[in-house]
Amino acid sequence: MADVRVKQIRQACERLDQIILGKSQQIRLAVTCLLSSGHLLIEDLPGMGKTTLAHGLASVFGLNDSRIQFTSDMLPADILGVSIFDQENGRFVFHPGPIFTQLLLADEINRTTPKTQSALLEAMEEGQVTQDGETRYLPQPFFVIATQNPLTQFGTFPLPESQLDRFLMRINLGYPSAEAERALLKRGDQYSRRDPIDAVISSAELAEAQKACQTVHASADLIDYVQRLVQYTREADSFSYGVSPRGALALLRCAKSWAWLDDRQHVVPEDVQHVLEAVVGHRIRAAEDMAGHTSSRLVNELLTSVDVMATG
Repeated sequence: MADVRVKQIRQACERLDQIILGKSQQIRLAVTCLLSSGHLLIEDLPGMGKTTLAHGLASVFGLNDSRIQFTSDMLPADILGVSIFDQENGRFVFHPGPIFTQLLLADEINRTTPKTQSALLEAMEEGQVTQDGETRYLPQPFFVIATQNPLTQFGTFPLPESQLDRFLMRINLGYPSAEAERALLKRGDQYSRRDPIDAVISSAELAEAQKACQTVHASADLIDYVQRLVQYTREADSFSYGVSPRGALALLRCAKSWAWLDDRQHVVPEDVQHVLEAVVGHRIRAAEDMAGHTSSRLVNELLTSVDVMATG
């Protein structure tokens, strides 16, 4: 019998499918990232539905949300907040920034400077903000969806590898299929981001689901498979560098959430394979790729070169 929370979250995915047409796989990956208590990076061209996905996720999961449009002149205080002197009370009063929310859409994160990027990523990692010597905790669950323009576009500041590694997953929405785009054109702007979308699950129930995902069992053989995958990225000549231990933990965590969404209490190799590219794609680089672009070719090499079961 399916877990009630699994049914609720599947219903949330179905509702999102009705809003963002033809992107069921990407929606499930985004939900898996949320269930895994990580943060999501979406790299894509403008107009692909990134903002619609973020607002849709906030609505169906009953989360408070806010959006920051990153620009080159933005300062860390614009995100974190600032203390302003209150003359009436004779003291400084902290005014929280837009980061104090449950779901934050960090739009075009690579259009701002590294200093501002670092302020956001530190808050993502620590789950807190320290300003004027005082630590303030961020709401829970706390989920950041950052969007990034392709690095070929003018006026971008690429995220360094150490900061890319802080994102649990990276996905690409891409152009819709001809069938999905035709349905979208017929529908027009029927679904507006301002239209209310009923929550399918509360934020408290989401927090319970996040805990439940990590109780999913991973056998010794499954862990061996994950280890062989990450070890291959570190040793194969085709890779400039491999997946870090944090990346290995991320892969297992997401595989557990993917299995839980299938209402299973154990992880199978297919779960790892479903999330592999989204989890490791931004954590690896081809040896000959000096520009820093990643390729699905490396992930395909991983899948074909590493056996599911140990040999020899």
